[in-house]
Amino acid sequence: MKQGVKIANFGSIILISGSNFVHEVSQASSDVWVVVVLYKDGYPECGVLMQCVKELATMYPATKFVQIVSTDCIPNYPDCYLPTVLVYNNGAVKASYVGLHKFGRRCTPEGVAMVLCQSDPVLNDGQSGGEGSREAVLEGVRKRFIEKVVTLHENYDDDDGSASD
Repeated sequence: MKQGVKIANFGSIILISGSNFVHEVSQASSDVWVVVVLYKDGYPECGVLMQCVKELATMYPATKFVQIVSTDCIPNYPDCYLPTVLVYNNGAVKASYVGLHKFGRRCTPEGVAMVLCQSDPVLNDGQSGGEGSREAVLEGVRKRFIEKVVTLHENYDDDDGSASD
C-alpha cells in the first residue's frame, strides 16, 4: 500500500518581488526545488528563456518556478548577465546559470531541463520520487526531444514536395 505523501503543486511561474524573495525562495520547504529566473522586460534573451521555463513549470508542477526582476533581487545587477537562473534547495543556492548560452545554441525547454538536471533532481513532475526521479526526468526529456526532431523532420519531408517512391 502506498503511503500518501503530500506533493506541492505549483504548475506555473510565480512573479515575486524583492520583499517576498526570502519567504518564497529561501524559506521554501526543504523537499521543494526552486528555480529562480532573474530577468528584465525588453530583453529578447529573457523572453526566450521565459517561454521555455513556462513550459517546464506546467510539465513539472512539484518544482517551484519563480521570476523576479534582476535589480529587485540583487541591486545593481548587471544587465549583461541576463537572463540568470538560480536553483535553490533547502534554503541554499545549488546552481547558477548566467546567460542564455548555458542552455545551448537554440534554447528549448528540453535543453533547459537537461541543464537543470545535470547534477540534481531539480525537476519534479509530482509522480515519481526518490533518487530515480532525476533519471526519469532526463529520460522523459530525451524522449520528448527525439519526438520533436522526428516530427519536424516528417513535416519538412511533407512540405518538401518530393516523392518518396
